[in-house]
Amino acid sequence: MRNEDLDPQRSKPEFAQAMLEDLRWLGLEWQEGPDVGGPYAPYMQSQRRDHYLRAWRRLLEGGFIYPCTCSRKDLASAAQAPHDLDDEPIYPRTCRGKTSTATDPAGLNWRFLVPDGTSIEFEDLRLGKRSYVASRDFGDFVVWRRDDIPAYQLAVVVDDAEMEITEVVRGEDLLRSTARQILLQRALGLPTPAYYHCELVTDAQGQRLAKRHDALSLRSLREQGIAPQEIVREWLKV
Repeated sequence: MRNEDLDPQRSKPEFAQAMLEDLRWLGLEWQEGPDVGGPYAPYMQSQRRDHYLRAWRRLLEGGFIYPCTCSRKDLASAAQAPHDLDDEPIYPRTCRGKTSTATDPAGLNWRFLVPDGTSIEFEDLRLGKRSYVASRDFGDFVVWRRDDIPAYQLAVVVDDAEMEITEVVRGEDLLRSTARQILLQRALGLPTPAYYHCELVTDAQGQRLAKRHDALSLRSLREQGIAPQEIVREWLKV
């Protein structure tokens, strides 16, 4: 159990506690996590800055990232897992070529210099072979925000490697993110886990369920008196 609580504005202690309570109510158990410890602690990303900082320095020394001074409204969401429908737009390369003597990432946005035209291929355990082309399907993406928060892409790559994650199961809306993360893994010399991108749970109109669908949150279903076994059977198709 890893709590990906990078964004301090959206991640509150009470939310994390509720998450753990609801998942245990559903019947899930874990041998490692923020509430039980483990060999790869800490399991809260907000407490792992030093781990990400070491990776940032390696990327900087290797010439894989550059400072970006552009002011973009969507940078505020760079610490969140992106989704296909609102994936970050392709960066226009305005700051490509810029350098910095900074020894700490704070105060600047830092972008990964994607290798133009390079095809990133991987075998998805559900969808088969997938291929994305750098600079066509995605551009130079943010790895660290100017407010000193490492972005989702960098954090999960570092954590997956250090926690020895061998299989990643997540929604198919993160397929492009997998291509980005493979580039980071290559730059950092880290292993690539096996990926399985599953279908998304959608509403009656076929729209992806999100936080706005609060009536279908575990906490709401729990308060309605629905048994966890019913949720597992009907929603997870077990």
